[in-house]
Amino acid sequence: MNPKVVNKIATGVIYGLVILVVAILAALIGYILVTGVPHISWHFLTSPAQSFLAGGGIRDQLFNSIYLLVLTLIISFLIALGAGIYLAEYAPKNWFTEIIKTTIEVLSSLPSVVVGLFCYLLFVVQMRMGFSILSGAIALTFFNLPLLTRNIETSLESVSSLQREAGLSLGLSQWKTITGIILPAAVPGIITGIILSAGRVFGEAAALIYTAGQSAPFVDYTNWNIFSDTSFLNPLRPAETLAVHIWKVNSEGITPDANAISSGSSAVLIIVILLFNIFAHWIGNRLYKKMTSSK
Repeated sequence: MNPKVVNKIATGVIYGLVILVVAILAALIGYILVTGVPHISWHFLTSPAQSFLAGGGIRDQLFNSIYLLVLTLIISFLIALGAGIYLAEYAPKNWFTEIIKTTIEVLSSLPSVVVGLFCYLLFVVQMRMGFSILSGAIALTFFNLPLLTRNIETSLESVSSLQREAGLSLGLSQWKTITGIILPAAVPGIITGIILSAGRVFGEAAALIYTAGQSAPFVDYTNWNIFSDTSFLNPLRPAETLAVHIWKVNSEGITPDANAISSGSSAVLIIVILLFNIFAHWIGNRLYKKMTSSK
């Protein structure tokens, strides 16, 4: 067969598959938004959930998701930053380094239910932390750590080796070169990776069922005492997140407007994740253009 004909056929098949994937994604997101957005209102976002009566909202679940996200990013970023710097700048190219990278890849592919059960047995039961925001944050760190580590490693490796050589030639130590030259140059990629990983953390549900809990206890938003059980800042209190709330409403919700709550909550979740992705691309491009224009 004529190579040009084969090339056109292959190109057509590839474009067709891409269009199919985009169409499926657009259909799913479109259906969720069309059915859910009409149920979103200020009352829905700022009122507490109801167990039996209609008219409940997602105030506590939305706050719990944001609080859990912030706590997870703080824990995972500090670990991922050290691991990423080691793999990109210090780790020798040998079998031990390859084992570390393979372990990171395996960790990122673990089923969320398995990670949730492991964290439940270790942190909730053995360490007696109970169902809490902190237990959920540690569980989500297992998901976020591989992605964030690889992102930081890739961002550091993408920095030109000429900048490393320039820092060393000026008499700077390797650590000073990394912190003063390499890290600032890799900031756009690192920030983009943080925001993208935040979208994944925000939508996780399976692992949180076994760690953060499925209940939304009374939360006093005027109580700033972190050690109080009713304080909204207490990391050791149970916390039902938005994704867990959607699962719970669909599986065992008995409120008259359960379908409306589920549709509205799903739309809010999709909108937040879409905003995370859009903001990640926007800030990444903006920082990259700012750095290139300043050179």
